[in-house]
Amino acid sequence: MSKSLTHVDETGAAHMVDVAAKDVTARIATAAARLNTTAEVIEALRGDTLPKGDATAAARLAGIMGAKKTPDLIPLCHPIALHGVKVELEFGDTFVDITTRTKTADRTGVEMEALTAAAVAGLTLIDMVKALDPAASLTDVRVLSKEGGKTGSWRRP
Repeated sequence: MSKSLTHVDETGAAHMVDVAAKDVTARIATAAARLNTTAEVIEALRGDTLPKGDATAAARLAGIMGAKKTPDLIPLCHPIALHGVKVELEFGDTFVDITTRTKTADRTGVEMEALTAAAVAGLTLIDMVKALDPAASLTDVRVLSKEGGKTGSWRRP
């Protein structure tokens, strides 16, 4: 099966894909990222004792706002009406797993919005914890699953 890059025309120039003829369908995407940090930071996050305030609330809001701004940040990304964005944070001993879920009924998917939500939530956590851990890092930003559209369902193996 031959796959071509949809955002590149026959001359190699970037262009926005025309989705006008595609059907409007329900679409859902789940993405994730991981904040790697110290046990001290995790304790401060759990106890809401960071100097900058409630980092988990800030990260959730930032993730939602990031999803809504995706077409402003990612070239060639279609503006779509988001019908739902959820940002969940799960604490480990020295990490925070960020999971996002985006929903729409539109002509194109919501994977980029889910990825942007995860990345922006993680970057916000870094900003909130950098006084305690300047080495905190964001890793493993990835799509976990998608549903809807012509290609149907996909789950990360």
